[in-house]
Amino acid sequence: MAVLIPIRGLRYNLQAVGDLAAVVTPPYDVITPEAQARYYARHPYNIIRLEYGKTEPGDDETNNRYTRAASTFAAWREQGILIREEKPAFYLYEQEFQVRGKRLRRYGFFCAVRLERFEHGVIMPHEETLAAPKKDRLELLRACRANFSPIFGLYADREGSALAALLQAAGQPVAFFYDEQGHAHRLWVITDAAIIRAVQDRLADRRILIADGHHRYETALAYAEEKAGPGPHQYVMMVLVNIYDPGLVVLPTHRLVRDTGKLEVPALIRALEEQFEVAEAPPASAWNFEAFLASLASRGRHAFGLYAGQGKLYILKLRDEVPVQRLLPQNRSPAWRELDVAVLHHLIFHRVLGIGPQECENGDLLAYTRDEEHALHLVDGGEYRLAFFLNPTRVEEVVAVAETGDRMPQKSTYFYPKLITGLVINPLA
Repeated sequence: MAVLIPIRGLRYNLQAVGDLAAVVTPPYDVITPEAQARYYARHPYNIIRLEYGKTEPGDDETNNRYTRAASTFAAWREQGILIREEKPAFYLYEQEFQVRGKRLRRYGFFCAVRLERFEHGVIMPHEETLAAPKKDRLELLRACRANFSPIFGLYADREGSALAALLQAAGQPVAFFYDEQGHAHRLWVITDAAIIRAVQDRLADRRILIADGHHRYETALAYAEEKAGPGPHQYVMMVLVNIYDPGLVVLPTHRLVRDTGKLEVPALIRALEEQFEVAEAPPASAWNFEAFLASLASRGRHAFGLYAGQGKLYILKLRDEVPVQRLLPQNRSPAWRELDVAVLHHLIFHRVLGIGPQECENGDLLAYTRDEEHALHLVDGGEYRLAFFLNPTRVEEVVAVAETGDRMPQKSTYFYPKLITGLVINPLA
């Protein structure tokens, strides 16, 4: 099954950079152009220059953001900005954060995981990927030969013995800071060979589910096949989290729909009523929207919120008699056909609104957001015609789909919070 090894990671030299919070970022795929500029300005050694550099006028094959990242990476190593760990290590990682007023902690650990093709059943994906992000990440990997950000992986350890072993070996953290969202991050370096072996033995028969980082994993796999032969390129850096960790949180990603020409609300409601129970909720406002989301959550599976502008909120609940397994694509697994996001996309977007899989992928008619109140504002401002709100996908649903070899639709899960980029770098050369 999954092969885990310790790494001699690169970490920032705190004497050179000072506050770690000034040099780390979220993963590249959530960084807007405005945030990119902010991270550039925040510190001359911010990881943004490696992970997600700017494109400049006049860039060509020999001078571009990938070549600049490579030269910057080499310079920082030579100057002692980044320092290599003396011994191979697992890195215990704690994130402390707040969700809907509740303070939580999530533990994971950095390591290198041997790359496996998905058909081997050792590493399990759960989401589809797109070509453009993979091309971008492959160019960066070729140029820099390093993993700058970890893939977020999940393993099953009901007893929690792997984490218990790491916690037993943890002394004082080597890093502790608060990020721009107020989340606390702590990092411990575990070099005790006996502890590392105990963790490896505990997880030796386990599979790993990719929670976040599908594009980076497939990129690492492509790079390993390019390089061929043994070596560090046959592994990729991950942070592994126990699926039974009480701090493992999945939040929903909501959908925003532009006007398709089929969006007269009274006609839409009538069409929806053929398969859904439709209940109008009290008008949307800041003071009652949390109550609306709570009501949506209480409806259970196959329930959706709909905002149609002008304060009009609805709760849609799939009727019990609707044959979901028969109506959704038969080339998908039964677990996939039960997903809320699959029901939304096929019974509402495709059948009622005429937004098919291709339209969902190219983004012309559909957008995604995790900010519920911002979604209301976007509809009221006319940028979008409708907002659909979902309940979170449960971790067990993600696992059930992945175990069949199926993949969930884009933006089905949002494991919160994201892993930070810049705590540990895994050099491949």
